[in-house]
Amino acid sequence: MVVDVDICGLKIGDEHPIRLMGVINLSKESFYKGSVVSIDSLLDVARKMVDDGATIIDIGARSTWPLAKPLVSKEEELQRMLPALDMLKDNVDVLISVDTVYSDVAEGSLKHGADIVNDVSGFTTDLRMMDVVADHSCPAVVMASNELPGDPIGMDAIMGSFASIIDRADSKGIDTNKLILDPAIGKWIPEKDPIYDFETIDQFESLKVFGKPLLAAISRKSCIDAVLHKPASERLYGSLAATAIVVHKGAHIIRTHDVAQTRDVVEVARAMRSRQSVVQSGNFEISIIDITHPDDAEYLMKGIGVTGTGAKVMKNKTVSKVIRVSNITTTEALIIKQEMLARGGDAALERDAVSHETEKTDVLIIGTLLQFEKLLRKLSYQARSLPLIAEMMAKALEQDMDVEYRYQREL
Repeated sequence: MVVDVDICGLKIGDEHPIRLMGVINLSKESFYKGSVVSIDSLLDVARKMVDDGATIIDIGARSTWPLAKPLVSKEEELQRMLPALDMLKDNVDVLISVDTVYSDVAEGSLKHGADIVNDVSGFTTDLRMMDVVADHSCPAVVMASNELPGDPIGMDAIMGSFASIIDRADSKGIDTNKLILDPAIGKWIPEKDPIYDFETIDQFESLKVFGKPLLAAISRKSCIDAVLHKPASERLYGSLAATAIVVHKGAHIIRTHDVAQTRDVVEVARAMRSRQSVVQSGNFEISIIDITHPDDAEYLMKGIGVTGTGAKVMKNKTVSKVIRVSNITTTEALIIKQEMLARGGDAALERDAVSHETEKTDVLIIGTLLQFEKLLRKLSYQARSLPLIAEMMAKALEQDMDVEYRYQREL
């Protein structure tokens, strides 16, 4: 399942260069003052971004920063946006994206030459936005959102939000092949701890199951501050480090305030990103898909028409784990191997343990999550130390899925 789409003539996908989206803010209330551009310097800034490698420019006339003050009306947003679009039209060779949550602003902008709508509310703030996008058949960046922009907390919630957005967009007649997914990195709501952004960045490849272009907007965000404890003006290098990670894990578009500095980073990170194995012949296509979380498999199965019940039943069969258990008795290791074989998995242990020539051994247990679930249930009723071993394995598997355990540490 290779991503390969045409966005207003710009090829975006796994086999194409990483596209840079340069940020131009016309809103002095934006969180990063270095991104704010006056109308007098707009054309020069835009041309410099294009020269530095931007193929998309994202213009915001009203800050989407949750703490932005004062609030800007739709009328003022349009008054800022339209003259800027008129100035850029036919003067820069680049796609223009408008960062707005309001359908009136989006519609007016599209009529003045904008190509893409960037809605950080994922079509939730203004329900008419979907009608505008459908009527204009334009591409749209949709950020993971349920009721407020960026309100999903954790990767599971982000995945669920995207599934809902795609379904609603499809029901409104939007060509969902033109949707670009933004997983809402940043402190969009007070309850969101930086560890959830760390999880999103680390597990960015999970988003591949939707088969859509993926956009990462990390530039100078609060999660960088959580590590470096520096103001937005001093978060460039931290932003570039996070950018390299998301590119390596599958991002197709990077939204950045710093186009020139970001270009080299994404080119190197992309060169080190492995290609998905895909074989095509005529109407047939075979692809290898790496599933790291069972919920990802559930979304993937639903995407090909599997029933919700069927997807839930099968998802724990799609992820395999290898667990090492150290310093247990040979008898315990052999019991584990027999029980795992009975469930379709396997276990590896040293040769002398098989012939009982050693008293203690390590064992590698290989199986799906479902097989481990059944194994642990059986071991919990066995003799010796097997119930304790089962309890410890259950704890290890729980920690492997626990966002706080994986990312919460002293910063």
